[in-house]
Amino acid sequence: MSITARIPKCSKLLVLLRHQTPQLYASFIHSASQKSLIYESPKTDPSSYSSPIIPQIVDILKSNNHENWKTNEQLSQLLFSNHHSISCDHILQITRRLGDSSTALNFVEHLRSNPTSPDANLLSFAFQGVFELASRNPNCKDEVFDLFNFSKELGVPLTVNSATLLIRCFARVKMIEKSMILYQELDTQMRNTHVRNVLIDELFRSGHFVDALQVLDEMLQSNSKFPPNYNTIAIAFPVLLLGKNHHSVVSEEEIVGILSRFGRNHGVFPDSVMLTQLITELCKSRMNNMAWKLLHALFDLDGPVEIASCNALLTALAKDGQFKKMNILMEEMRAKGICPNVVTLGISINHLCKSFRIDEALNLFEMMRRGEVGAPIEPDVLIYNTLINGLCKAGRVEEGLSMMRKMVLEGKYIPRSATYNCLIDGFWKAGNLDRSLKLFHEMEKQGIEPNIITVNSLVGGMCSHGVVGRALKFYREMEEKGLKGNKVTYTTLISGFCGVNNINRAMDLFNEMKQRCAPDAIVYYTLISGLSQARLMDDVESVFLEMTSAGFQPDIQCYNVMINGFCKKNKVDKVHWLLDQMGKVGLKPDSVTYNTLIWFFSKTRDLKSAQRLLREMIDNKVAPTVYTYGAIIDACCLVGEFDDAMNIFRQMSSSSKIPPNTVIYNILIDSLCQQKKMKGALSLFEDMTIKGVTPNTITFNALFKGLRDENLLEKAFELMEKMTELVCHPDYITMEVLTEWLSAVGETDKLKQFVEGYSHTDESDSIIQPQTTPSII
Repeated sequence: MSITARIPKCSKLLVLLRHQTPQLYASFIHSASQKSLIYESPKTDPSSYSSPIIPQIVDILKSNNHENWKTNEQLSQLLFSNHHSISCDHILQITRRLGDSSTALNFVEHLRSNPTSPDANLLSFAFQGVFELASRNPNCKDEVFDLFNFSKELGVPLTVNSATLLIRCFARVKMIEKSMILYQELDTQMRNTHVRNVLIDELFRSGHFVDALQVLDEMLQSNSKFPPNYNTIAIAFPVLLLGKNHHSVVSEEEIVGILSRFGRNHGVFPDSVMLTQLITELCKSRMNNMAWKLLHALFDLDGPVEIASCNALLTALAKDGQFKKMNILMEEMRAKGICPNVVTLGISINHLCKSFRIDEALNLFEMMRRGEVGAPIEPDVLIYNTLINGLCKAGRVEEGLSMMRKMVLEGKYIPRSATYNCLIDGFWKAGNLDRSLKLFHEMEKQGIEPNIITVNSLVGGMCSHGVVGRALKFYREMEEKGLKGNKVTYTTLISGFCGVNNINRAMDLFNEMKQRCAPDAIVYYTLISGLSQARLMDDVESVFLEMTSAGFQPDIQCYNVMINGFCKKNKVDKVHWLLDQMGKVGLKPDSVTYNTLIWFFSKTRDLKSAQRLLREMIDNKVAPTVYTYGAIIDACCLVGEFDDAMNIFRQMSSSSKIPPNTVIYNILIDSLCQQKKMKGALSLFEDMTIKGVTPNTITFNALFKGLRDENLLEKAFELMEKMTELVCHPDYITMEVLTEWLSAVGETDKLKQFVEGYSHTDESDSIIQPQTTPSII
């Protein structure tokens, strides 16, 4: 019976040997038991690979049945003659070339059949070859384990490579516990750094973090015989820092403590490449705090920290807006003698520009060139572009253009399309579209190809300046030159045509866009908003259905636009349908939704529905605004429920959160005047002035009409003086009421004085100029 029938039954080989050659079995077991359980792999002699003896032996072994190996004199001479001196490396190479573990195991048996006592070291390397061949089998679980047990029964020591191979093999077939057993059975002297590294790696891979940390802890002891090396830190720290499943086992502070023990006890640190990669990956995972601790642990240990690692952390801190930490790190770098490079300064300048601290950025730029922050550094094109972009964003476009011109003259800077894009965008946002177009033509003359960003910037500028037709013409010209529009281009044009109420052209562009690039949620919202403003609600519904069919869900702002549009068209059924759609996707009405609905029901004099919505609004913890209360009060006045209006007004007056404004006072004063309740109207007027609510022309017009109807001339004169005092300018209604009334009662002089009072007033004091805020991209 052949022992090679099935390798998983290889432990039967020992039984077979025991029965067939009992003396050899006893001799070998006694001899092997005196040896260590592991041998170090010798350094391979390159010349052994070309030894002619190896292919000769392999050829004989493969061409003969294993039962004939003992009678083959040539094989015996090659293997066992002192003349040939077979080494451990020879045996390993021969075993590897036998092709399968069954044949290799028969070769082990043949070595043991040597009439002289077999060298256990040779057998160890033969078994290493057997393990290697067996591990190649995808279903090697039982086979390798049986082979390992068989080697233990025979007392054949393991080589280091055999031990590490078995540790890995057991771990990969979900038998990590057997890897631990193997490790624990090794002689203490043989649990060297390499073996421990392999075990720690496999324990981490298998999720056995506690066991891995225990082995690592042994290595990190200050008196450890087998201390960690660079490979140990390369295995452990990516897992400790970036692993997802170990945080319940080890905290950030403990990880920093482990790093400290590597450096303090053994002088082992991550190199610059590894440290930079770790910091980068930590920051990508939003673990800036851990990256900060890691870098500072190395600072504290005086470990090797280079500028690349600091730059990686500075980049992340800038993106996260942690500017205070950026400044601290820069100071620490200076203290440690880590000189910034062009990347460092580029990060800092970019951060300063984005924070609109452009003067500080310019100052750092000059210091960099003069060498006041280390060795003189010549800025690269990215830094120039960052500064020019920062100047443009800050509205200092002329300075940005001057910087570009100066650098070009100095021969240190070649503008790119990105440079011109910054300036083109900056000039039209500063209100100078013509300069943007001139820069575009200059760009073309210099052979700098515009890109889609250039096109989108100019299209946006033209649409913002109201020349939408010119924007479309420009885009068509660029299209002919090969620059196809993207989502931004089409969204800008569609929004522009909606803004000038050219819905047909907007729809044409939308349909064209669908042929070029898939619309996104923004363009659907833009179109819905434009159609709603044009009161084309049937088209709104169609676009809405197309939007949802495309997989986009409108947000609450989009729903509010549609609800407002359907309210203005008095389509209550569509409003209820939209509210139902909102509920299905989990969206709840906000203050804008409620205010729109309350306004609608107030204008239609459905006070009951408006009040119900107000109660629902409060129940849903959506805070009413002054607009909400104003709509309800107006509705109460329209339907003659003035007492209810005054009750709401008093509730507002008693609450400091939402005090009545001028509009609400005007609604109540006008209603009282129409009811000929001038005493109440004048009382409210006094109340608003006492509370610091400024009356406007509408307030005075309502009072003048009421006083005229009651012929309260003296009170009208007082209000005329008050109006002049407040520099509240009359409009045509004011003049129509007062002219007709005062002329009829012979008080034209009073009217003349009233008009002349405004002729001496500087109108600029009473006109609030609209404030513009520069767009920030």
